[in-house]
Amino acid sequence: MPQLQLPIFPVGTTPITAELAFDCREGKITYFNGHLPVFQHAADHLTAFRLITSQLVVTGTVSQAEIARAFHVPPKTVKRYVKRLREGGTKSFYTTPRRRSASVLTGEVKEQSQALLDEGRSVPEVGREVGVLANTLHKAIRAGRLHQPKKRA
Repeated sequence: MPQLQLPIFPVGTTPITAELAFDCREGKITYFNGHLPVFQHAADHLTAFRLITSQLVVTGTVSQAEIARAFHVPPKTVKRYVKRLREGGTKSFYTTPRRRSASVLTGEVKEQSQALLDEGRSVPEVGREVGVLANTLHKAIRAGRLHQPKKRA
C-alpha cells in the first residue's frame, strides 16, 4: 500500500506548494521535494532560476501563480519564460537574443558617416550632415559597424 508523503521540509525553507519548497543559503538556492533536494543554482544566476521555475511549471509540479507568489515575481514574467521553454527548449535560455541591424545605416550612409568621422568630425555633426540621429551613430560605433579615430594628444 502506498504511504503518504508528509510535507516535511528542512528548517528555514519557504514552501511553494505542499510538496515543493526552496531555501537560500550561502549564495545558493536549493529546491526541495520534502527533504530531497531536486535542483540547485547560485542565487545570482537569473537564467538558471528562470529555467528551473519554468521547468517546474511545464512538468505540472507547480502553477505559474504559485511561482509568482513564492518568489514575488510578476505573473507576466513567469508566463514569458514558460512560453520560451515550451517554444525554444532549454537552449533558448542560454542563447543571446538576435539584434536587429539599424536599417537607416545603409551602405552609402554608413560610408559617408565613416568618412566624416575619419575627418575628425564629432558624432552629432556627422549625424546632422547625413540626416541620421546621433544616437544611431553611437549605437553603430558601440556595435563595431562604425569606428571613431583615436584623438591625438
